[in-house]
Amino acid sequence: MNLRVNNIFYGWWIVGAIFIISAYISGVIAFGFTSVFEPIAKEFGWSYVQVSIAASIRGLEIGLLAPVVGLLLDRLGPRKLIFAGALITGLGLILLSRISSLSGFYGAFILIATGNSTCIGVVPVTVAGYWFHRKVSLVTGIIVCGVAIGGTLVPLVTGIIDVFGWRTAMMVFGLGAWVVIFPLSLVVRHHPEKYGLLPDGDPFVEPLKNTNTKIPQSVDTDKTLRQVIKTRAFWHMQIGFICHVFAIHAVITHIMPYLSTIGIDRADSRFVAGAVPLLSILGRLSFGWFGDIWDKRRVTASGIALTAASLLILAYIERMGTWMLVPFLLFFSIGYGGPIPMISAILREHFGKSQLGSIVGLAQGLAMIGSVTGIAFAGWVFDSFGRYQGAWMVYGIVCIFGAFCMFTTPKE
Repeated sequence: MNLRVNNIFYGWWIVGAIFIISAYISGVIAFGFTSVFEPIAKEFGWSYVQVSIAASIRGLEIGLLAPVVGLLLDRLGPRKLIFAGALITGLGLILLSRISSLSGFYGAFILIATGNSTCIGVVPVTVAGYWFHRKVSLVTGIIVCGVAIGGTLVPLVTGIIDVFGWRTAMMVFGLGAWVVIFPLSLVVRHHPEKYGLLPDGDPFVEPLKNTNTKIPQSVDTDKTLRQVIKTRAFWHMQIGFICHVFAIHAVITHIMPYLSTIGIDRADSRFVAGAVPLLSILGRLSFGWFGDIWDKRRVTASGIALTAASLLILAYIERMGTWMLVPFLLFFSIGYGGPIPMISAILREHFGKSQLGSIVGLAQGLAMIGSVTGIAFAGWVFDSFGRYQGAWMVYGIVCIFGAFCMFTTPKE
């Protein structure tokens, strides 16, 4: 079966479809949640803590579901999972538009998180590993840029909420999930070998009669999930991922409150928070390109090290002046975005792609330990000491350790 469209390798059409899906989900839900936060709190009189729990539910559930999604991806393929995820996400948003209680609010977000878990995260980056080998890092970088681009939808999401009300907006966004994602999910396919292709578009070569010519096979040395978790290489990488996520999600969550504590007004701190996902595109694309040229372990370690440097800068902004926000933004955004496309790429390089979904799912699920504890730790430090600086120093040291673990990953 020839999947080339206009003589373009079909894998690139899949990349385009996943890019748009990621942008929609992240723009409406991940980044767009901040737009609906205050209207919901005001209407029901709920505290900010009660409303914030919804975001925690979404993040925690997606992390817990990641290993399950990985297993299902290897068995069912990405198209069915994305289609089902769009259906559930749309239902969750429509239910959110009709809520009248806190339990209903949390229930809607459980549905939304369940749907999101099969549309972004494990599935997109694993599909990149299915369809690409030589350019897997660059392609994964392009795909995860869709999440960052979703941040540009926040003004549109906010405008719709302000003009039509948050209930109507959630209904529109729920229906939009079906209109946008259903047809795009049909573009996504499983392994290219099923369609007479190898990764990167290399065609199968039919064997010639009376010759020893063989059909080219993938050069991957595939390992099972059970074999992977017994290797030192996996745990070196995993510690690096956990250390990185431990820091970056804490900063993204607490950056505006922190800047307020050191005298930076809300308008400026909002600009800093909004600049992070956009500037992270520099890291997502450049590291994706570097990862296809140089050792992926070293490239990923350098991104974690940049994150460490940015955190040490963040801790001293109050003393050194607000001009230090410029190097912080540059270092943190690149250090935050750069390692993201490398996760699936480096796992594919070491362990092959036959069970890549399960492996990436396990890696992302374990990394959620860092996310949940990192966000909570920053809050505890501020509640205990009235300052965030100590937390940033700890995160910087943790990231240095994570960079060391990644850098020393054995090649087994």
